[in-house]
Amino acid sequence: MPKILIIDDERSIRSTLTEILEYEKYTVEEAKDGEEGLKMILENDYDVVLCDIKMPKMDGMEVLEKVYTSGKDIPFIMISAHGSIETAIDATRKGAYDFITKPPDLNRLLVSVRNAMDRSNLVTETKTLKKKVNKSYQIIGKSKEIEHIFKTIEKVAPTDARVMITGPNGAGKELVARAIHTQSKRANELLIEVNCAAIPSELIESELFGHEKGSFTSAIKQRIGKFEQASGGTLFLDEIGDMSLSAQAKVLRALQENTITRVGGEKEIKVDVRILAATNKNLQKEIAEGRFREDLFHRINVIPIEVPALKDRADDIPLLIEHFLAIVADDYGTTPKKIDAKAVAELKSLPWTGNIRELKNVVERLVIMSDKTITLEDVKTYVK
Repeated sequence: MPKILIIDDERSIRSTLTEILEYEKYTVEEAKDGEEGLKMILENDYDVVLCDIKMPKMDGMEVLEKVYTSGKDIPFIMISAHGSIETAIDATRKGAYDFITKPPDLNRLLVSVRNAMDRSNLVTETKTLKKKVNKSYQIIGKSKEIEHIFKTIEKVAPTDARVMITGPNGAGKELVARAIHTQSKRANELLIEVNCAAIPSELIESELFGHEKGSFTSAIKQRIGKFEQASGGTLFLDEIGDMSLSAQAKVLRALQENTITRVGGEKEIKVDVRILAATNKNLQKEIAEGRFREDLFHRINVIPIEVPALKDRADDIPLLIEHFLAIVADDYGTTPKKIDAKAVAELKSLPWTGNIRELKNVVERLVIMSDKTITLEDVKTYVK
C-alpha cells in the first residue's frame, strides 16, 4: 500500500489530511516538525511527502534540500498558508513536485498526490530497468585479455578519442562500446547505435545523415539522421566494414569538419559526436581490395581494441555461466539454478564458434530444460 508522510506543526492539519488520505487507502505517517520529518524520511521509505513550509526547528525548504542532498528521490508536495508565486517557484527550483496553499483544496490535493505517486512509480521502474540493462551489458571476466580491455577503457573513456573495436561476431564488441560511453563525460547523453550491415547501401546515407522532404520518392517528410540524434553524445557504427564507399566518404567529411548535410539538403549542420566503430572484418585486407577507405580507417582507428574470441579466454567461461544463470533467473523471476563442476568443465571445453552470444543462449536453454541443478548429462543432451 502506498505510504505518505505528512510533516506539519499544526495537529489539526495533520489529522484532517491523514483522515482523507487513509480514506483513499493510503498508509499515512505524521511528523510534528521538520527535524522529526527529516529523521523519519532518512530512516524509512515513503512514496510521497506532504510538507509544510513554515515550521519551528527546521522549515520545509530546509527539509526538502537535505532530503535531496542525501540522495533520496521522493516527490515533495509543499503546503503553505503564506503562498506566493515566488515561494512556489523557489520550492520547484529546489526539487518540489508541487505547491499547494492552505487551506488545501482537497480535490486538488488528491490529484496532486496521485500524480506524484505515478511519478514515484515511474522513477522506481526506470531505476530497476537501468539496473537490469546495466547488468545485461556488463563485461565479465578476469583473464589477462579482459583485464587489458578494462585498463584500455579506463584510459580512453574520459577522452573524446575515436575507438575501433575489432573481434569475431558475438564476442562482445557492443559491450566494450557501451562501457566506453558509460564511463565517458558524455554518459548522460545518448548512445546511438547503427548496424551498418543491416541497412541497405541505398538507405545508409539517409540513416546516418537524415534527409529532407521530397529528396527521393519515399521521403514524405523530413528525417533526422543518427549523426544529429547523437550530437552531444556517442555514435556507435557497428559493422563499419560493411558500409558502402559513398557513405564512407560522407562519414569521413563529417569527421573532418564536424558538419553533416541531409540527403537532398544544402544546409550544413554542426554536430558534436564521439565515434566508436566496430567490425569483424580485417580492414587492412578490405583496404587492399578497395572496399574500405584507408583515410577513413586512419581517422577512426585512433585507439584500437581487440576483443578476443571466447575460446581464447576459456578461463572466463565459469564466470560467464554464473552471470548468465543470474540474468536468466532475473528475466524469468526465479531463483538462479545451480550447475555442477563437471557440467562447467564440459562447457569450458566446447569450441564456442558463436562466442559469448552462443554461450548465453546455451545457458538459457539449459535453465529451461534442466532440473534444479544443471548436470553433465544435461549438457551432453541439450548442447549440440
